[in-house]
Amino acid sequence: MNCDATSNEGERVERGLMDKHESGKDLIEKMDLRKKIDNYLKERFEPAARLEGVDSLGEGVHGSAYRITFSVPGETKHLIMKTLFPSRFGHDHFSDRAQVLLLANANYNEMPKHVKALDIVGDSEFRLTSIRDAREFYIFMEEAKGEPYFKDLNTILERGDITSGDRERALTLASFIAFIHENKYKGDDADILYRRRIRDLIGHGECIMGIADAFDISVFSSSEELVTYVSECLPWWGKIRQKNERLCSVHGDFHPGNIRLEKDDFTLLDRSRGSWGEPADDVSCLSVNYLHYAIKHCGKFDGPFAELFRLFWDRYLEKTGDTEIFDVVQPFFAFRILVITNPRFYADDTYITRRKMLNFGHAVLREPRFQIDCIPDYLEG
Repeated sequence: MNCDATSNEGERVERGLMDKHESGKDLIEKMDLRKKIDNYLKERFEPAARLEGVDSLGEGVHGSAYRITFSVPGETKHLIMKTLFPSRFGHDHFSDRAQVLLLANANYNEMPKHVKALDIVGDSEFRLTSIRDAREFYIFMEEAKGEPYFKDLNTILERGDITSGDRERALTLASFIAFIHENKYKGDDADILYRRRIRDLIGHGECIMGIADAFDISVFSSSEELVTYVSECLPWWGKIRQKNERLCSVHGDFHPGNIRLEKDDFTLLDRSRGSWGEPADDVSCLSVNYLHYAIKHCGKFDGPFAELFRLFWDRYLEKTGDTEIFDVVQPFFAFRILVITNPRFYADDTYITRRKMLNFGHAVLREPRFQIDCIPDYLEG
């Protein structure tokens, strides 16, 4: 894998290539939008439509606006074209900007006396593509062959021990994710993307607050405990949000369900929440499953799954030398603990298993430095 090429492509896809400091005219010319706009007007209105001019109306904190002047036989018309650029305020990824404009397209037209939205378009390589009527979206992918890694873990659970092949698989996965993490972000906006990732960890609907909010009433916890748990996570936002030198390529959901095994190889599914992030996210995501299965197997951090946990971490540290990970992994573990203990995701766990896992989450959040040798104590709360 060419890490530099991966970095450049990831930066292009995640951030976009718009320089917000260019003038409106220069931006239009540089992005070759004039021809695209002209072709769009012909498709949207009539073949005889002709672009007459694109004038910048200025830019604000979030984006830029332009007056589009065009003619159709016997008439001159005007449209306003607005675009957002990558910035702070949650507009960092192209998908964020799409979300804002899609919702604006719907909301503008529902309010009396509000200026009406005519269309919303996506800028592809060759043309402007209308998506004004879209309300849901679909992604088509290749089919992943093989079986999820969960199947292997369940086989170990039933068998009660591990083979050399099981050990080698954990080592291979650790080496792979260490290699992915070698691809460090090189852009000037690393602080923006890293802060975004840490902010999302705490407050995103798919992460700590969202998962906690999705808990049903249960016998092993309470609403009061979940509020306390989330409040214990919040200080970690302040502690680690400045560590942007750690920003690197990540998977973002590196758990056994997203790892498909076929013979001696594997395929990944469902990379999540952007290309760049904190390496502790991936390391905690997979290794917490070894902890989970250890509790299911013998009620404590022992046995074959504890061995896999240690093998995975030892190999990762051997490959990366990243001992700072012990200072930042705590809230990422806390996030994954909420997923594992949530009955919506794992319906069959016992009260004891859930309780010990939640104890682990509370305990690591109180630890300034995570220590593998202290895991037995963490499980007792």
